[in-house]
Amino acid sequence: MTVASDLEALAVDIAREAGHLARVRREAGVAIAATKSALADIVTEADREVEELIRTRLAAERPDDGFLGEESGAGRGASGITWVVDPIDGTVNYAYGIPHYAVSIAAVTGEPTPEQWEAQAGAVFAPVAGEMFRAARGEGAWLGDTRLAVTAEVGPAGALLATGFGYDPATRPADLELIAHVMPLLARDLRRSGSAALDHAYVAAGRLDGYFERGLAPWDLAAGSLLVTEAGGRYGRNQPDGSSRAPLIVAAGPGLFDKLAEAAGLR
Repeated sequence: MTVASDLEALAVDIAREAGHLARVRREAGVAIAATKSALADIVTEADREVEELIRTRLAAERPDDGFLGEESGAGRGASGITWVVDPIDGTVNYAYGIPHYAVSIAAVTGEPTPEQWEAQAGAVFAPVAGEMFRAARGEGAWLGDTRLAVTAEVGPAGALLATGFGYDPATRPADLELIAHVMPLLARDLRRSGSAALDHAYVAAGRLDGYFERGLAPWDLAAGSLLVTEAGGRYGRNQPDGSSRAPLIVAAGPGLFDKLAEAAGLR
């Protein structure tokens, strides 16, 4: 086994345990613990408990690695590997009882920022569906024993796309403008699922033809971006013209990527 596959195996094992805990806590009833940047950005006690489980397991298995988590922040390690974790991606879905959420765990090398890291392994686990999406660099992306492949070409009816909105209401007009520009050019239809990690995974699995969104955090995309590229897709992220606007990401199969990137303003 390669180092990347060892990291993948650990990510899968921990993601499965963390997902089980998240589901048990959801079934028992969740409590809203705090709010972050905006009222709709709910943090539950379950988020914190699940992230603590992940962090504890990683510290026991790989004490020299760094950690970057949505709830507990960053801690640098000595090994050159950093684990980037979203304990419950799709927290609003989770809090409202919508069964579309995931645990996302990735191992990256380099500086722990998306512009500088190289993802080595990742797992995105959807506890309610029981689906484990996983990837190791150079070894493909998988769902169970099935190797994943992005949509190679989009037919004349257009692409099935996904997107999302930031929690800050001030960003909504720009998000809607972006959708209004992309939809007439490319889309058969549009999905807004509430989980960036699963949107990435669905692109990797060919369930979506493409995905675009502005303002994702590092933990939203670390595992998912590797799934997309290991499934034969293309992935782009930018900070337009050095402006203060949040970065835009685009993920799609090779036959759609350039058109989607141009329509969304990635280039």
